[in-house]
Amino acid sequence: MTVAVAHDVWIFGYGSLMWRPGFAHLEACRARLDGYHRAFCISSTHHRGTAARPGLVLGLDRGGACEGVAYRVAAVEAAAVLTYLRRRELISGVYREGQVPVLLRDGSHRTVTALAYIVERCHPSYIGRQPLKVLAHQIRGACGVSGDNLDYLLATVQHLTTSGIREPDLVRLVALAAPHAANLLRAGHTSVSAAAIRRATAHLPDPAVRMRRGDRMRFLYRVRLNGGTDS
Repeated sequence: MTVAVAHDVWIFGYGSLMWRPGFAHLEACRARLDGYHRAFCISSTHHRGTAARPGLVLGLDRGGACEGVAYRVAAVEAAAVLTYLRRRELISGVYREGQVPVLLRDGSHRTVTALAYIVERCHPSYIGRQPLKVLAHQIRGACGVSGDNLDYLLATVQHLTTSGIREPDLVRLVALAAPHAANLLRAGHTSVSAAAIRRATAHLPDPAVRMRRGDRMRFLYRVRLNGGTDS
């Protein structure tokens, strides 16, 4: 049963939601969230990897600050958008929904409460802080149902760059994952031969962090409670 929402809803995007939100919205503007930072801290076995070759996706982790995009969704569309986001994000329970205060960078200096997807640190897919070279190899060698992991990294960094958001560690990560891709990014290209890079590096040692069989089921209660699906 879909529950109607009585007011407009704000959504905070910091990863793929910045460049592929997938839902209708009334406005979108740059926004800042304090107390959390953007990090490749989640081992992905669905969107950007598989159980045999996990990739990495971004999560909101504790500490620091994060610049992203805030979307305002009309009340009449909010229930449908929340259902869509839960089906997209709450696959294994590695994210939890949180209501966080974000500062809008639209000149209004408004602070609004937005829904954001925060990493669940006790989940077995949470890998914490890893050396950039480990992250780079795991990213360039992975592909999931949403495409190559390297494309995910490049699209995120390109959006941050065009938005005027500096993330030096992510730029360094691109250079480590695929040096020629870093050149393409500087030239403004949006696509690289990620599949070829993945094949060329397939022989390298695999440092990917894997989830033990059955562990993910312990975290799916949020999916069931929110009406999401385990796809």
